Amino acid sequence: MSDPTTPTADSAAFAEAWDAPQKSALAQAEIDRMTDDIIEALKSVFDPEIPVDIYELGLIYKVDLSDDRDVVVEMTLTAPGCPVAGEMPIWVEEAVKKVEGVRSARAELTFDPPWDASKMSDEAKLALNMF
Repeated sequence: MSDPTTPTADSAAFAEAWDAPQKSALAQAEIDRMTDDIIEALKSVFDPEIPVDIYELGLIYKVDLSDDRDVVVEMTLTAPGCPVAGEMPIWVEEAVKKVEGVRSARAELTFDPPWDASKMSDEAKLALNMF
């Protein structure tokens, strides 16, 4: 019986694998292309009350792309009572699904942190004359 405090070859191999960078099933060039295409898809979705796309408005908080090419978009709205609250996530999902290579897309709404104008890009602020 071995002493549990003494490292074994198995525990050393585990520690080395734990510290090693994880490899993606997707090549970096494919991740880069899909990321750019997903951003462009998100820029095709507009809040109907504001003439700026949702990406530049800062409504997109996070985009996760899995090795299986499933995309989850965490997003918010300019206000919880937004009249298109039920439809905008569907618009986002439909836009992202059109990106070549995407298997599925899901948009999840969050209001934490709440959206405010500081999340807008300079482009959006310029378009809305907020400088």
